Amino acid sequence: MTDFCQISFPESDFVPIILECHQNLSEHLTIQNSPVLFGCRTGICGTCLIEIIGNIPPPQLDEQEMLETLAPNNPHARLACQINVTGNIEIRRM
Repeated sequence: MTDFCQISFPESDFVPIILECHQNLSEHLTIQNSPVLFGCRTGICGTCLIEIIGNIPPPQLDEQEMLETLAPNNPHARLACQINVTGNIEIRRM
């Protein structure tokens, strides 16, 4: 049985999307279905900086270093291109 995760965008006009769990978030978000912008999709440009609410794996070292520069002291800051979706989450642009 496949588990599904809901990605919602509070404070926006975008409707929630449903993904199979354990998918990379950036592979499924586009300008048509989310407010998240993407540049490099490798975690080095910071274009996809978001605030996320929900249970996801902690950032890897490279992402953590970027987050310390872009959003110090924000425990909800993440780079959307680096997220492996493991449960329902809410996303807000920063």
